[in-house]
Amino acid sequence: MSPTTDSFGKFPPEIPVPSNQTTYTLKPGFYAVHGLESPPKAGAFQLLNDGTIAIYEGEPGGAAAAPDRLSPVYTLANGGSLAVPTGLIFLRLAEEIPVAERREAVGAAGYHVVEILSYAPNAAWLRAQSGSIADALKGTKELEKIPGVENVEPQMLMVAARR
Repeated sequence: MSPTTDSFGKFPPEIPVPSNQTTYTLKPGFYAVHGLESPPKAGAFQLLNDGTIAIYEGEPGGAAAAPDRLSPVYTLANGGSLAVPTGLIFLRLAEEIPVAERREAVGAAGYHVVEILSYAPNAAWLRAQSGSIADALKGTKELEKIPGVENVEPQMLMVAARR
């Protein structure tokens, strides 16, 4: 088992996303540091989210960040762009079911509602109650069991592709 796998053993090795028929796969040899308030140390491989997330090549063992600010990096199954989970989960219910009606079930699944979309009251961004990115990714199967759920998808940040 590689050091990256050991460091991120709480994270799923694959994240299937049925809504767009793709899978994110753990990318060994890379890690991300979240919540940066100032420019990252030299050596960042890529910056995301206006520089608040930095992707580094190598192992996180020497990273000067709290463990809860580290995450693995994933890649699309076809070997595409690097992707970093944010810990937010997008939930969409059937059109006639407002998220507010399922708030208790969302809580029972281990999440809390961060934001209900004003233009789509049947959709919301969620976060794991623990605040852990790993817990957010691992618990999506529980969200899928909620009656009326049509889509559950983790927010994954990638560098914008130019056409």
